[in-house]
Amino acid sequence: MSADALLPLLKSTFGFDAFRGRQGEVVDRVMAGARTLAVMPTGAGKSLTYQLPAVALNGCVVVVSPLIALMHDQLRGARAAGIRAASLTSVDADWAETRQAYRDGQLDLLYVAPERATGEGFRNLLEAQTPALFAIDEAHCVSEWGHDFRPNYRLLRPLLDAFPAVPRLALTATADKHTREDILVQLGIPADGLILAGFDRPNIRYAVRPRVSPAKQLVEFIAANPGPGIVYAPTRNGTERLAEQIAAATGRRVAAYHAGLDPELRARVQHDFVASEDGIVTATVAFGMGIDKPDVRFVAHAGLPKSIESYYQETGRAGRDGDPAEAMMLWGADDFARARMRLSELPEVRVAGERVRLNALAALVETVECRRALLLRHFGENPPERCGNCDNCLEPAAQVDATVLAQKLLSAVYRTGQSFGAGHIEAVLTGRSDERIASRGHDKLSVFGIVAGEEARLIKPLVRSLMAREALDTTEHGGLMLGPAARAMMKGETAVLMAEPPVKRTQRAGRGGASATPNPVGDPLFDALRAMRRELAAEAGVPPYVIFHDAVLRTMASERPATRSALADIPGVGGKKLEAWGDAFLNVIRQF
Repeated sequence: MSADALLPLLKSTFGFDAFRGRQGEVVDRVMAGARTLAVMPTGAGKSLTYQLPAVALNGCVVVVSPLIALMHDQLRGARAAGIRAASLTSVDADWAETRQAYRDGQLDLLYVAPERATGEGFRNLLEAQTPALFAIDEAHCVSEWGHDFRPNYRLLRPLLDAFPAVPRLALTATADKHTREDILVQLGIPADGLILAGFDRPNIRYAVRPRVSPAKQLVEFIAANPGPGIVYAPTRNGTERLAEQIAAATGRRVAAYHAGLDPELRARVQHDFVASEDGIVTATVAFGMGIDKPDVRFVAHAGLPKSIESYYQETGRAGRDGDPAEAMMLWGADDFARARMRLSELPEVRVAGERVRLNALAALVETVECRRALLLRHFGENPPERCGNCDNCLEPAAQVDATVLAQKLLSAVYRTGQSFGAGHIEAVLTGRSDERIASRGHDKLSVFGIVAGEEARLIKPLVRSLMAREALDTTEHGGLMLGPAARAMMKGETAVLMAEPPVKRTQRAGRGGASATPNPVGDPLFDALRAMRRELAAEAGVPPYVIFHDAVLRTMASERPATRSALADIPGVGGKKLEAWGDAFLNVIRQF
């Protein structure tokens, strides 16, 4: 059965008249029994490519997923659409019932973690009832080249090969060329089974800022984005400190999330955030991979992410519903110093690859060109030179040739003994003598006082830039020392171009109200529909977005359907949801 033949089922189950992007191609291969790797951006509807076949095929689709929270979020959505779904996880109490339902052919979808999927007991269960499809979600976890390698994913191949006739579908939003090739090999998928849907998330606006006053910068950013959001911080203490600061400054509901919290508290923070329409979580990267929340309006990084792949995945948690969203990263020179220090802790075989990833991040934060274009080129795409929806496209910065200043700065670091901090080096270069400088004879050096005027204000941003480019590093005690890229710069073999820092840069205002709020025109009907959604969600014990996304409610408010059949024509209103909640929303519409 082809994907086109499933269009009536797509409409009746999910409420959509057509496939998006390359969903149809993926479903075609699944229905033909082929093995497939689908690389699709977050928000492109990856889960539909196995949930729709789960309804159409005879037998149960087994979905391997890395996190319990992710499975349970998808479970709620699947059940709301009328799909018979269950999970076998450590927190599920109905193991016996679920296993029996599988044996009896009473399930369309069964979610399981890789640790459980690779056990002998699970294989015995599958032998009692052959699956209709294996779907391996977050498939980049199978690759040592991926940014989130999970050893248990490597153990899936024997399970898959035990059922050679069962089609297998691997899915990921984040995999560069090397990682994609490794996934194909590790999961036994032919090269012609790769479907690359692209990585662009045009609804996300990217911005990168030097970290100056992080709490203040984040508060200004959040003030322009009143919807739900995630703020990533590099440390556990950082998440708690930022939660207090943001809550005090904005009056918003903010909770910290990290692995050091009591498991019950962690689960409550996650549950409350998923169910909220305006909540904020400040979190370490332990949070997010298991969040299937479509209406996150912003993601902010208070420090440097681990890699471009991590950055892409983490920012991709914003705007999964397709509505406009914001992503902002704050970074500092010390981020790169710490990251390079961590390289020494890795096995030698991984150091070169991680250094390449770190240098790619440095290019992203340093570029004066389009950030989206750089991001997409990293994943092997050939995007336009300008996207029109990143900070560098919207507020282009002038480029400064800082080659000579870099030579002066690096020379000062070398001549002072490679042990002093940036403030000391700046004082030497600008000729500001003090007792510390005089006692060490640094006021007698040839580099003393050789920088003045406009050039002086470039010193601090240039230090950040040279740290990112591996021309500067830090000593154990925080002093500056020359890095591996310094020699070529000092000899004039490498030009140093950087963005000219503004005299004072303020947080860009929102988009004129067009995206900062889900109700930009202040339509009272939309607000009433959201209130009804909250009420129904509380009764059903599910997050509001499981009922309907904001985009669906906006369409209701705009078109004002008066009958069930008219409501059914709105994209996203499937048969089960129409039956369960249609009349409640129609009654609200009739009051306006």
